[in-house]
Amino acid sequence: MTKNSRTILISGCSSGIGLACALGLQQKGWRVFASARQMADVQMLAELGLESVLLDVADSSSIKAAVQAVLEKTAGRLDAVFNNAGFGVPGAVEDLSREAMRFQFETNVFGAIELSNAVLPVFRKQGAGRLIFNSSVLGFAAMPYRGAYNASKFALEGFADTLRQELQGSGICVSLIEPGPIVSRFRANAAEQFKRWIEPETSFHWPSYKVMLSRLNKTGPAAPFTLPEQAVLDVLLHALDESKPRLRYRVTLPSKIFWYLKRLLPTRVLDRVLLQASGDEPGFAYRRK
Repeated sequence: MTKNSRTILISGCSSGIGLACALGLQQKGWRVFASARQMADVQMLAELGLESVLLDVADSSSIKAAVQAVLEKTAGRLDAVFNNAGFGVPGAVEDLSREAMRFQFETNVFGAIELSNAVLPVFRKQGAGRLIFNSSVLGFAAMPYRGAYNASKFALEGFADTLRQELQGSGICVSLIEPGPIVSRFRANAAEQFKRWIEPETSFHWPSYKVMLSRLNKTGPAAPFTLPEQAVLDVLLHALDESKPRLRYRVTLPSKIFWYLKRLLPTRVLDRVLLQASGDEPGFAYRRK
């Protein structure tokens, strides 16, 4: 690490995209503060040679403490934040409790915005900073049985777009990354959340849930054109280094294709395409009658 290393705080670094980006940026000369919400993961990050921070973005006091700890180590300077922490709560919309939806939004939306707001005074004082949000292809193209996650990413993109407008002329840049299928623990974590929040056997959607669970529990990539975590690191570097970063970075082929299809196709036609691409079988229960 050099004296003039640029500094970045990344949320959700226990595995997958966050971990790969933390290690990759460190190799590129960044001073990386890699965070996780479990102390065991914080210790793991430290053992990998990263400066690790305890940060649960669903907890306001944790956000405040983490930002303060980072700023104390950097003499009050921070160049970028990558809001990466997130997960999915699967299930049909009609099976989602208020508690499940709130739980989804606490991390994917409220936590990301609160963390961003916590560092904005530092960025404004510096006259520069990069806020980068890890969204999803599901932030603009909804798919079935992902309602809570779809909604959280749609909401995150709405916040990010508004924030970008409000920061015009400040020197602070806001970018969204929309990955699509990436190698990670996302499906395994989603399966755990499904068990926590959904009672599948009593649901009308139980026949379709069987198909969904088969996909979630599948070993290896479950979708075509799945890319390794390195693909996100590559676009993150562009968002951090370009003098005029893009507003949106679409990573995988599916995210690029669906972005254009949403603008070209009538909504009903797009629905059929997205249903087919989802890998699940909504309406399966009707067809079995």
